[in-house]
Order: sequence, then structure tokens, then C-alpha cells
Amino acid sequence: MARFGIAPAQAFGVPSEPIRRLAREIGRDSALAAQLWDTGVHEARILAALVIDPVSMARKEMERWARDFDSWAVCDHCCIHLFRKTPFAWDKAAAWSGRRREFVKRAGFAMMATLAVHDKQASDKEFLALLPIIEREATDGRNSVKKAVNWALRQIGKRNAALGEAAMETAARLKQSESPSTRWIGADALRELKAKSLKFSAGKTG
Repeated sequence: MARFGIAPAQAFGVPSEPIRRLAREIGRDSALAAQLWDTGVHEARILAALVIDPVSMARKEMERWARDFDSWAVCDHCCIHLFRKTPFAWDKAAAWSGRRREFVKRAGFAMMATLAVHDKQASDKEFLALLPIIEREATDGRNSVKKAVNWALRQIGKRNAALGEAAMETAARLKQSESPSTRWIGADALRELKAKSLKFSAGKTG
């Protein structure tokens, strides 16, 4: 876990698959999820995100869970498997992206990335509105934040050809920055988005 930058206060070292298997056996149980979360144990919190009913999660509870994040793994797990399914997903993506706490801020961009993959009903306009936020926050040099900013930019750009063009324009500007983290985000995203753009073009001509 430490090798992958996961260093929570309490952890047992249980792999993901047994946790997922246990979650399937339990099903939805929001009361149990609340108890699991409050233990503070890494694996218990991952299990909590899998068994809680997203409909039962209130704004205040989302905020409390986000403040409790102590690793990118729990942060991303909650965003991918739980938070994106709540009615507050888009609001929190924008709000958290401007926060100071490392993993709350990461959660904002992890939400953008996962919404780009899973929210099939969202319009291009909604994703275009996120690009200025990505550009604004790309100077944050903390590893877990800059990787999430990069992730969000890449996933938005891979959604379709139009968003790909807009994301590449953003990435190109970031690549020219004097900030090392900003340059890295721009260069890395641009490389992947250009490859995806070729696939979009091939799909049109094919």
C-alpha cells in the first residue's frame, strides 16, 4: 500500500476482491455503512462506500466523509462507486475543486473524471464549464491533486470529438506554463488526447 502512496492511519491490508465479495453478500445497508465509516479503518471505509444506498446520503454526510479522507484510494472509491450516484455530484465536483484539503480537492477532480465516464445524460456544455476550473487549479503541485486534475482533463477529452478538441486546447496552454506541475498535466494529457483524437477521426472516416 505504501508503495502506491496509500498510508491511512488504520489499515489491515485486505485486498480489494474480498471486500467487493463481502459487499455483494451484504447488499445495501446504510446503517451498517455509517458504522463501518466511523471505525476509521481503511478497508471498512471502502466497504462502507460499496454497501451504502446512495439515495440515503445527504449533503452534510458527503461533506463529512470527504473531510475524513486520508488516502487517494478511499477518496476515489467513494467518488466512483458512491458520490457520482447522488443528486449532489456536479455541485460537489465544482465546490471541492477549490478546497484546500488535499483529498477533498482531489475528490472534486475525481468526481469530474468519473462523471465524464458515467454520466451519459450530461451535455457537452456542462463539461466545457469544468475546463476553466481544471486550468485554474493545475498549479497545485501535490501529487494526488495534480494526478486527479490530469485525470479529469483526460476523461473529459475522451468523451467525444468536440470535447476532445476543447480539452486539447486547454492541455496545450497548460503545457506552456512556467509551473512544473501545470506543464506535466498539460503534456501528459495532450499526449493521450492526441492519440484518442486519431481514433475519433478513424471512426468518422471508417
